[in-house]
Amino acid sequence: MSEANPACWGRPAGRIHSATLRSSGPPQPTTSDIPPSRDLPAVAAPPVSVYNTTLMVRLVRQDLIRNFCIVAHIDHGKSTLADRLLEYCGTIAERQMKDQVLDSLDLERERGITIKASAVTLAYPAPDGQTYMLNLIDTPGHVDFAYEVSRALHACEGAVLLVDISQGVEAQTVANAYLAVDQGLELIPVVSKIDLSNFTPERAAQELGETFGFLPEEIVYASGKTGQGVPELLDAIVHRIPAPQEDAAAPLRALIFDAKFDTHRGVIVYIRVFEGTVKPDDRIRMMAGGKSFEVQEVGLLQPQMVPTDSLAAGQVGFLTAVIKGMTDSRVGDTITHADRPATELLPGYREVQPMVFAGLYPVNSDDHGDLKDAIDRYSLNDPSFTWEPEASAALGFGFRCGYLGLLHMEIVQERLEREYDLDLIVTAPSVRYRLHLTNGEVLEVENPAMFPEPARIAEIAEPIVRAEITCPHAYVGACMTLCEDRRGEYKDTKYLDGERAQLHYNLPLAEIIVDFFDDLKSVSRGYAILDYQPAGYLPAQLVKVDVFINGDVVDALSFICHRVLAERRGREVLVKLRKEIPKQLFEVRLQAGIGSRLIAAEKIAPLRKDVLEKCYGGDVTRKRKLLEKQKEGKKRMKQIGKVEVPQEAFMAVLKRD
Repeated sequence: MSEANPACWGRPAGRIHSATLRSSGPPQPTTSDIPPSRDLPAVAAPPVSVYNTTLMVRLVRQDLIRNFCIVAHIDHGKSTLADRLLEYCGTIAERQMKDQVLDSLDLERERGITIKASAVTLAYPAPDGQTYMLNLIDTPGHVDFAYEVSRALHACEGAVLLVDISQGVEAQTVANAYLAVDQGLELIPVVSKIDLSNFTPERAAQELGETFGFLPEEIVYASGKTGQGVPELLDAIVHRIPAPQEDAAAPLRALIFDAKFDTHRGVIVYIRVFEGTVKPDDRIRMMAGGKSFEVQEVGLLQPQMVPTDSLAAGQVGFLTAVIKGMTDSRVGDTITHADRPATELLPGYREVQPMVFAGLYPVNSDDHGDLKDAIDRYSLNDPSFTWEPEASAALGFGFRCGYLGLLHMEIVQERLEREYDLDLIVTAPSVRYRLHLTNGEVLEVENPAMFPEPARIAEIAEPIVRAEITCPHAYVGACMTLCEDRRGEYKDTKYLDGERAQLHYNLPLAEIIVDFFDDLKSVSRGYAILDYQPAGYLPAQLVKVDVFINGDVVDALSFICHRVLAERRGREVLVKLRKEIPKQLFEVRLQAGIGSRLIAAEKIAPLRKDVLEKCYGGDVTRKRKLLEKQKEGKKRMKQIGKVEVPQEAFMAVLKRD
């Protein structure tokens, strides 16, 4: 990097630029500019050496900073396009490059989805002679991780709105676009995957125009696979996303938008500096938490942490200050100087509202303390995950946890088991019900075990979601039948084009949190796409069904269902429990009941040991004596024995055939 001009970054000698870039003004690509998909050339990364990050931070001007994120529906190519941006700007050496480089979790690579928003700083030498600092945040696309997207948007001035050329505008495309608009962000529409040979970009561009009002000349066409359109996108980011307009001389105000725990360095916080400057040895204070710390290290993410001299207003980076307490720094808090504090906190984030609840228990009760420590550390990295202690007569001490959806619940369990070496039991998921009692009191209860006696309940209201199902025309009937079976209320059908239709239903959240998505994929042969948004509460004829094993209620297996379906569901649950619970040396009685009334019953026959195996004849009274002795032993064992309920039994409660 040249040091001839200390007021700005220099431009590396020998830098190769695309001939399609213009030195001023945003690009105006049209569909005629795009070569046929099958003939697209791959855009190789220009020969850029790794730049001096410390010098870059010291010399950067605020008008050369651009903070932006990539938002889209799931599987529209966000992470792949981010790879090409990193590759083109030379942020990562070629030997370190891999697919979805910003997806650092093993689960992200195994499932092929982005779970955590990831930040990275790029240096982009533009055709106008300036080198720009681009702070990119790659965000998830699944609805269960929408809170990650909302936090990322707070740290940016602009957003790249990605639309798959084959899928067009979908549910999360719209939801994320409106989140960005609410934050006042500048949107850059991008039609991705233009290398696909059987699709044309006109339809996706038309949908962008009809849905959001984008003009044809505002749309950028790109391919994350081949790199086509990456130079045009970078030029659009530089010219159309505004630079941060903040005062570096004002008292420090930095927003914590993410955090994680490191065994050696304590809590590492990821921050966006809105005002002032922070550097090592500064004394900082958490404005909401009140704790003070001494800064040890600040730096940028590339994507690994690279220490720098300071972070100034407008920049995104990390900070360490030997923060050991899990509650000393929280996402959404504002960091300021202890000796020169700011007067007002930054707005922070809205409080997350969990949608699905389940109990989390260690298989070995001795691991309860380890589980608490793991949850403390994990919640730093995932503030949308909520928890509180609870106790179960069947499972002992554990935690009642709140999630944004069933996928979120699965990810939390897998990450806790993998990253903290735990063996966990997750109870059957439930939703938060609103109970109107006979004395006029209103309760919100998410744990069926906490429901009051039926005589005290005047009315139960359940959460409703506004579901949007997109599928080919051939599967509309099957999808509608599935929704009707789940007590869905039909709203309307919208035909998007000659091949796809969009169904709108109001569905009880409790009916879709476990296996609705699997059934939807099954009836549509994998083509249907589901998205949903909360739509309030509606009264329903609901009852609590208790499950008894040998006369003892297992509170972790209790569930809520519609009164008309209670008997059938109770019988289904007992049949599945009979298959999941292994045989004991004594008879196991399974029962389901509403209050004091039993509605279903099953038995698990005892595992018989052949006590007559060594009797090769002789007096029959000897055989009877052995059988009576065995019978008495089983009777005693039944009084003191315990039935081990496997993990599969808890999920079997809500699974349907």
